[in-house]
Formats: sequence, structure tokens, C-alpha cells
Amino acid sequence: MVKKRYIQSLIEEYMEIFPAVGILGPRQVGKTTLVKNLSWGKNKVYLDLEKASSRAKLSDVELFLTNHRNSRVILDEIQLMPELFAELRSSIDEDRRPGRFILLGSASPDLIRSSADSLAGRIGYIELTPFTLEEVVEDETEQLWMRGGFPLSFLASTERVSNLWRENFIKTYIERDLGLLGLNSDPKLVERFWIMLAHAQGSLWNGENFARALGITRPTVTRYLEFLEGSFMVRILQPYHRNVKKRLVKSPKVYIRDTGLLHALVGVKSYDELINQLLIGASWETFVIEQIINLLGSDYQYYFYRTHQGAECDLLVVRSGIVEWAIEMKNTLSPKISKGFLISMEDTKAARGAVISRVKEGYPLKDGVKNYSLTEFCEAIRKEKR
Repeated sequence: MVKKRYIQSLIEEYMEIFPAVGILGPRQVGKTTLVKNLSWGKNKVYLDLEKASSRAKLSDVELFLTNHRNSRVILDEIQLMPELFAELRSSIDEDRRPGRFILLGSASPDLIRSSADSLAGRIGYIELTPFTLEEVVEDETEQLWMRGGFPLSFLASTERVSNLWRENFIKTYIERDLGLLGLNSDPKLVERFWIMLAHAQGSLWNGENFARALGITRPTVTRYLEFLEGSFMVRILQPYHRNVKKRLVKSPKVYIRDTGLLHALVGVKSYDELINQLLIGASWETFVIEQIINLLGSDYQYYFYRTHQGAECDLLVVRSGIVEWAIEMKNTLSPKISKGFLISMEDTKAARGAVISRVKEGYPLKDGVKNYSLTEFCEAIRKEKR
């Protein structure tokens, strides 16, 4: 079953603008399937850079690109051959027609490093995330939360198949994929680190504590975190600090982005198990944050807010320096507004407040603050975005 992905129209738009389009996202998120199912005609060449046969065709890159000047060239897993960027730059500078190259990668431009300089001004990047609420029907929301959005996990025939897929994905990612990205470290240490992150989901980052528990240095722990962030596994949410004259928390919060992987890392195999876990609140918070950020995209900035006096807000949505939304997540059917949340709205001069809970239908809580279901809130911000 192939689902239509929400970024398809954006890809087509980028193809009319940029000579190269980079589609980035974690492994197994569906990048290759997406590209192969887009209607781009027959005049295209696809190379999977994990295959020796594909890499052999690039032994003389300049000759290969010259021979396929009139074809659309798709290079999959581009992070495995970052040296290609310099050759692509030269080819693009000779012929700047839009849509000549499609680059698929499982790492951010920062992690690939060389691409930032080599193709600056010549490439537009798009991130393909795991499935979002926009791509599933409403009665699949709980399944999306529990299984996560990786296609082979979400679409699995049974919970057991989904769990097995996620467990093996994590094992392969640690033992193979992170090494291919350049993280040469003991897989057992990386696995322990990832599991520790899962148990501390949504907490303030304290690298010293992780380093001490793992028996490694603080720089090594920081490097692990940077690689997981750069490979789209982890989100680092920074604290908001603009124009606020209070003692603020300065450490970021760290989230494992896909809740299906989060549940697999802590050994939660079903919704019935999840509801009996202390983790459930952090899991719901993660799920909501990812849906909002994926829906609104890079036109906005995202922060959390916390003071040493106790004012706190899970997510601030900021645009052009204005806090458009202060958002709190509550895994309950009868949420209440905390004093700390109201103070955070006042401190940040937030235009509106939202509590996103497990209700099916929202209702006002206080002037300027409304309780929403997640579906309702996403629909509200989707309409505003139009």
C-alpha cells in the first residue's frame, strides 16, 4: 500500500525552481518509494549508492554526468559519497536547468557537511518525515501514536509485526547505519545512550549525567546526540529567552522524534501497556509536538519556556519574533490550566494559548485559551496557514 505523501506538491514546486532538490529524512521513511512513484517520465536515471554496481558507474563522475545531461539523475543515499557534491556543482554551473538532480539522503546537510558549501544556492532541501496526521484517517490517530509513522511499522498487519520491525530497525540503525554516517563507536554504548534518552524523554539535557552513567566523556556524549539529531532520530528543542527579564532554564529539551521508536526503546508493546507507564505523558507531548512542527514547517520557530520560579510551557510557536501560540499538552480528558502556564503566556506575550488533550471536541478554558483535540488544533492551524 502506497500512501500519498504530503510533500509531493512541494517537491514538484522545488523541481521548477532548483537545479538540484534534496529530499532528506531517516532511513526507511519512504524517500525512495516516493520518488519512484512520482510522474517524472521515463527520461531518468536512478542510482542507489549503497550498491557497488551503482558506485562503479560513478568511477568517472564527469563522464557519467555528461552522458546523462538530458536525463534527470536520482542519487539515493547521497551521504555515502559526499565527494560527489563538487562534481554536481560544476555540472549545475554549466547547465542550471531546474530539476536536473534529485538527491536522497538519510542525514541532514550539517551532518553531510560538504554539501552546505558545494551546492549553496543550487539546491533546495525538503525533509520527508514519518507519516503525520495529514496522511492517515482520523480513526488511525491512536495507531499512529503507538506505532509511530515509519511506513513499515504503521502499515504492519499486526502489532507484533510492527514491534518486530521497530526492534530490528533500532538494532540495524545502531550497528550499521550510524557507522555509515561516520559515528564510529561501540554499538552497545550507543544503544545504552539511546535507551537512556528514551527513559528521559522530554527532559532537560544534562550531558554530564549521561557521560557519568555511560563511563565516557562529555564530548563523546555530545557527539552521540549530534549524530542522532543529524540523522532525524532526535529533536532538540531550545528554551525561549527573548526579552524576558527572569531567571530562565538554559538547557534544551531532548525528544526521540518518532513515538513508535520511543515505545520500542522502553519495551512498550501495546497501548494497554503504554497507559500504565509514567512515560505516557512525555509520549503524548512528543506526538503532539511532532505533528505541529511537521504541519507548520520552517516558516516558524519552536521553543519551550521554563523559569526557575516555575512558569512553564511545553511549546511556543514563534513567527517574526511574535509568539503566536503557547501550547500545553495534557494526556487527560479533563485538562486544567496551571498557573505556571498562564504566567508563561504573560511573560512571552503569547497571542493565544492552547491546551491539547485527549478530548474528542474542544471548548474554551479561559479568555485567550482553548482546549483542543489534536485533530481540531491541526485543522485550525492548517486553515490559518492557507
